[in-house]
Amino acid sequence: MTALVIILTGVYNGGTSELQLIIEAKQGAALTSAAFGSVVSWFPTILGFAIFMFAFSTMISWSYYGERAWVYLFGIKSSIIFKLIFLTFIIIATVVDTGTMVDFSSILFLALAIPNIFGLIIMSGDVKIMLKDYLAKLKSGELDREAIRD
Repeated sequence: MTALVIILTGVYNGGTSELQLIIEAKQGAALTSAAFGSVVSWFPTILGFAIFMFAFSTMISWSYYGERAWVYLFGIKSSIIFKLIFLTFIIIATVVDTGTMVDFSSILFLALAIPNIFGLIIMSGDVKIMLKDYLAKLKSGELDREAIRD
């Protein structure tokens, strides 16, 4: 729907002269704000609030998940270290270019994916055996009988 609004309002082509400075950046939130703002003048305020709430809730969830992983790996006593690192990165994110922070977070996601990929490769033999066992039980109807017992 957002893309449809951007296309229908024609803001992506430069829009009106009033919105020209916003559009030159060609960034997602600014483009979306300009497109909706060209139709409903007060909508950029609501959109800004929605973006803030999304960013804030994302920070809360990443903080929680990260802290739980940190505690699992290093113990509850070192939880304060994670909190300090997380807060440091929040401060850095307010100063550094947004693109740089997005690139950095993408690199961290890759760093999370690499051990998981190795784990999948190592466990692939076990998964293949379990899949064969599951398919054999499914074909024989054994899974249906187990579901009836439960």
